[in-house]
Amino acid sequence: MPANHLFDALRAAFPADLDAIAVETADGPGAPLAYRWRDLDRGSAMIANLLASLELPPASRIAVQVDKSVEALMLYLAVLRAGHVYLPLNTAYQAGEIGYFVGDAEPAVLVCTPAAFAWVSTIAFRAGTGHVFTLGDERSGTLLERAAFHADAQQPVPRRDDDLAAIVYTSGTTGRSKGAMLTHGNLLSNARALKDFWDWRSPDPAQGVAGDVLIHALPIFHVHGLFVACHGALLAGCRMIWFARFDARAVVARLRDATVFMGVPTMYVRMLAEPALTRESCSAMRLFISGSAPLLIETFRDWQSRSGHVILERYGMSETVMLTSNPCRATDGERRGGSVGRPLPGVRVRVVDDQDHLLAAGQTGHVQVKGPNVFKGYWRMPEKTADAFTDDMWFRTGDVGRFDADGYLAIVGRSKDLIISGGYNVYPAEVEALLDELPGVAESAVVGVPHPDFGEAVVAVVVPRAGVAAPDPQALIDALKGRIAGYKVPKRVLVAPELPRNAMGKVQKNLLRDAQRALFTA
Repeated sequence: MPANHLFDALRAAFPADLDAIAVETADGPGAPLAYRWRDLDRGSAMIANLLASLELPPASRIAVQVDKSVEALMLYLAVLRAGHVYLPLNTAYQAGEIGYFVGDAEPAVLVCTPAAFAWVSTIAFRAGTGHVFTLGDERSGTLLERAAFHADAQQPVPRRDDDLAAIVYTSGTTGRSKGAMLTHGNLLSNARALKDFWDWRSPDPAQGVAGDVLIHALPIFHVHGLFVACHGALLAGCRMIWFARFDARAVVARLRDATVFMGVPTMYVRMLAEPALTRESCSAMRLFISGSAPLLIETFRDWQSRSGHVILERYGMSETVMLTSNPCRATDGERRGGSVGRPLPGVRVRVVDDQDHLLAAGQTGHVQVKGPNVFKGYWRMPEKTADAFTDDMWFRTGDVGRFDADGYLAIVGRSKDLIISGGYNVYPAEVEALLDELPGVAESAVVGVPHPDFGEAVVAVVVPRAGVAAPDPQALIDALKGRIAGYKVPKRVLVAPELPRNAMGKVQKNLLRDAQRALFTA
């Protein structure tokens, strides 16, 4: 059996005692429920055998749009062990979006919620999908009903390092969504690197070592929740406390029972609003990790003050999984606010100019990466794939960043978010960092919109801090004038109750740009 078959590696990490608890549900129907390692093995085997009975072509796409559940995790493992390709879909996608993904990926099987079966199956069958099953969050649906008739043992289908394991569609905020093809080698190399770098602690009852316990409160249709969080716990043989939906108060209440938490910045902000978050409530915790969106330096500092822990921020994307990380061990250096740390072992990162020439530390440019974790290409988009790589096969991330002298990387923003005003480059993150420090500002987003004189004008949208008067837009502009070059100062500041975000907490600047497109041209 190939060593880089992802399921084999995960299964080999299951503890010897298969009756130990693997996942404990913290909310949802019937909670708390305890799933043992034996349950994960048997359940995924039965679903894999169901897929085998359908006599699908090798490496068929299996599209999944279901609510988060442990059975959904079993389905993912089943797809891997059956030798097929897992295609997770955001639960918020509507008919038009599902129609595009099904038409593009041509899945052989689609699994949806029972409530969505009528409209999803109509789309799927019209597109040629042969099988549509349902999976509910109450351990219900036709997938489990059919799987119950199959054996609970299964021999995993051999897969090579370069075989596809998953296709993850990008968020599509700037045009047509692209399917990033991730191989078994991509995912397994990254999971192994993170297991070592983040010091995942496997249980060892013989030595009296309990092992890490992960609070899993992320969705599992995304790289963060599925490949980083789940792979981390599974590869270490560690228990998960499983939240179907994030609830700040409920998560804070369970911190005493866990050692590791992974979240997006919004989750940390909401937990900071809970009075129960104290150093005592976090005393059992070993590691707090943040990603998927930039973490405000204020949140970074407030969390350290309240909890006594320094958040570890890292950097990755759908096409590469994780690329860099702040140190886990104190001996490897500090966890630096505003930085995503150094490249992970085996990963190479460089910052270059527009001609792909290497830039020195302190200079801002395009972030490019290379390593075993970098995806195979975009599904059925050879032109997009070719454009995404340099001649020497470095992947163009689309991010803009700079290295500090000691090798820490800071992400300044997306290249598509770069504002060129009057011929000068403006990096939104620089302006946002200054705005966020001003009185009355909770957070901000800076975008460029069309301007008849400057080509693009800098516009800021700010969210007021709770419990204080909303900041005066002109006062914010005046405060910036003495701190940055005039061309970087926003021509207009708008106050809004919140910023538009996607499911992973990333600010959707395309929506802000669209909303203010006519601000100077009407």
